[in-house]
Amino acid sequence: MTHATPAPIAAANHPPLRVGVIGLGRAFTLMLPTFLLDQRIKLVAAADPVAAARLQFEADFNSPTYEDARALCANPDIDVVYIGSPHQFHAQHTQWAADHGKHVLVEKPMALTLAECTQMVDAARRNGVHLVVGHSHSFDRPIQRAKQLIDSGIYGAVKMITTFNYTDFLYRPRRPEELDTRAGGGVVHSQAAHQMDIVRLLGGGRVASVRAHTGTWDATRPTEGAYSALLRFDNGAFAAATYSGYGHFDSDELMGNIGEMGQTKNPSDYGQARKRLSNVASAQAETALKAARNYGGTAYVTDASANAAAPRSPLAHQHFGHLVVSCERADLKPGPTGIAIYADDQIHFETLAPPAIPRVAVIDELWNAVVHQQVPFHSGEWARATTAVCLALLESAETGCDLRPPFQIEARQP
Repeated sequence: MTHATPAPIAAANHPPLRVGVIGLGRAFTLMLPTFLLDQRIKLVAAADPVAAARLQFEADFNSPTYEDARALCANPDIDVVYIGSPHQFHAQHTQWAADHGKHVLVEKPMALTLAECTQMVDAARRNGVHLVVGHSHSFDRPIQRAKQLIDSGIYGAVKMITTFNYTDFLYRPRRPEELDTRAGGGVVHSQAAHQMDIVRLLGGGRVASVRAHTGTWDATRPTEGAYSALLRFDNGAFAAATYSGYGHFDSDELMGNIGEMGQTKNPSDYGQARKRLSNVASAQAETALKAARNYGGTAYVTDASANAAAPRSPLAHQHFGHLVVSCERADLKPGPTGIAIYADDQIHFETLAPPAIPRVAVIDELWNAVVHQQVPFHSGEWARATTAVCLALLESAETGCDLRPPFQIEARQP
């Protein structure tokens, strides 16, 4: 059985949302194909401290750019501010945007502390604007379809979730703060924000306890590179979640060599991240290497239309590693091409057609919130609860205790 990806909402009866961008780095680079291909979005301004990135944006979109993010937020021609700045600036940038009456789409992780998350939620409420947090991989179509199957009740209640992802995350080029946990570095802030969001969505939302261990095994990369966490939900379900970014085993082998972005991976590329990093002589050189890959960098494809062309016919859906959801009457295994369903009496595979636009579900939520005044699923309140779980993971690993994360809310249907 095949389920097609829902078609994007036509923008014919409403003008596109005018989006101003804060941060033209890696997050923006990954979202750019979505912005370019979805007719509901028009990029109209950008702010970034890097001059080359600003010049690239001006050339690609014939639109103004700013060195100062606050100046962008004051632009009256912007409806939505997309915040892809480094983690430590999300709270401040969200407050500036909201205080200027702009709706906000902010990248995960929402922020570094629960106090910052609450400030962001309060700023959106105070100014009557919508706050959507994403992209996280809980937006992925296979995950959302698994949630639909769970909510249908056909396979009974969720009892257990098992998920793991092994990548080379820690050996991709990093700025110094990305290797400092206190500044938002490490795999918990950047990667558990995906995994905990998925687990909370499928497990019911309300995490009752977290017990975790983390690994910091390379003195040259002095932050968490791995973790394992056991979560228990208020409804009695539990989840085991593991992540390693140490660049050895690649769990995409179990996904048919389909990578996180839905792209085909060549097994012969094994070890390339560590190899590239071995030629870097200093932190400054590593920062430059990362900047070169970002928008406007020397290693970036400079034609915006060319960057948009590649995702038009993606191989598969995006994913975040191996995942099995154990219900009373079936195990569900979402993957980049669909969902394997291991029921009591048979195994069958529900194919999901490849997405015409990557990450279109992010724009769906944003559009429905701003245009149709629908409360977004990936709201500030939802993301704050995920952040609470991630922070509990770090604290549990440090203290050796079970912790109950605050601010937990129910997982409704996206």
